[in-house]
Parts: sequence; C-alpha cells; structure tokens
Amino acid sequence: MAGQKPKPAVDPRSAFLNVPYDSHFVDLYLAYIAGITAFGLIPRTTLEVPGGLRRLERIQRLIQGCRYSFHDLSRVEIDARHPVTPRFNMPFELGLAVMWADSGGANHTWFLFESRARRLEKSLSDLQGSDVYCHGGKPTKLFGELCNAMVRVRRQPTVQQIDAVYRALRKRLPDIMKGAGAKTPFGARVFADLRLAADVSCGHSIGSPLPLA
Repeated sequence: MAGQKPKPAVDPRSAFLNVPYDSHFVDLYLAYIAGITAFGLIPRTTLEVPGGLRRLERIQRLIQGCRYSFHDLSRVEIDARHPVTPRFNMPFELGLAVMWADSGGANHTWFLFESRARRLEKSLSDLQGSDVYCHGGKPTKLFGELCNAMVRVRRQPTVQQIDAVYRALRKRLPDIMKGAGAKTPFGARVFADLRLAADVSCGHSIGSPLPLA
C-alpha cells in the first residue's frame, strides 16, 4: 500500500538480545553473547542503535530484521538509584517482538528467560502458557537452557564448548574495554568487539557455523 515502509530483510542468523545493561548482569551478558554465537547466530542489541527521534523506529526494524530474539526478564527489581523506578525496557522490547511475530510479517521466534521459576506468572501474567527458560542467574545454567531453546538449530555446541567461549570473553573483556576507552561493557564499540571475539573463539573451539535448519 502507498505510504507503507518496506519490511526489513530478515537475516536468518541474526538474534536480538534483550537484556538489562547494568553491572550486576555482566556475567550473564557475556554468557548470552557466547551462547548465541556458539549456535552459529549473530547477537544484535539496542546498543547498536543511536539515540534521536527515530530511535524507537530503528529498534523496531532491528527486531524485525532478526530471525530470533532472546528476552531476559530476570531483573524486575526496583532500581534504587534516584529516581526510584522499575525497569520497563525489557518487557517493552519483548512486546515489540511478540507483536511482530504474531503479525505474520516474518518468521520470528522469541524466547523468554528468567532467573526464578514461576515468577513470570506474576510479573507478566499475559504470557502464562509460554515456555520460560530459567537460568537461576548462573551462566552455566543459562548454557543448558539455551541448548533446550535452540534444539532445532543445526549447530549444537555442548555446554562445555559454550563455557569455553564464555571464559575467553571474560578474559578478553578488560583489554576490549581498555581498547575502546570504555568504563562499561555496555557500549556499542565494546559490544562489537565482544561479538567478534566470541566468533573467533567459536571458530577455534567449535568450527564454522553449519547452515541453519
């Protein structure tokens, strides 16, 4: 129809990663990057999206261009920093992904992750009946849950292989942050370098990605 914007091309390897950006989540942040990359996918995040008036539109198009999305809703606590507020970004971006998948506009699969079993039934009851992967706040448990979620992808790394990539990222993080002149791991340049480091590590320990199913 006239006036409609073209739909973004879907990259079958791209996976949108929706997680909190705070210091208490660094280990799981690295674990997600390692795990998603280990399955032959390419992590994408809002860290890549610049600010400005069109930021929301860019986030929507980023999600719409991804074959998968991973949403971690484990940080539902009130942020104690002034002003005291809850965290809304993660459920909001989940909503964007759910609406996109349900619109029939693309073959998009989304996954829910939490740290506590059955908490999501209270924090977001509209999603009752959806599969929730519970990682208990532990990277090694997350790797097992990613294996359960991604069972249909052709490249199937072991938990031990994913853990090796994760440990390589943890070791490289200080140098990556220093090279980027960053004080936090949650920046566009650091994310890009972590993604590259994860890909290199996967090439050494797992091999080249297989064609996706």
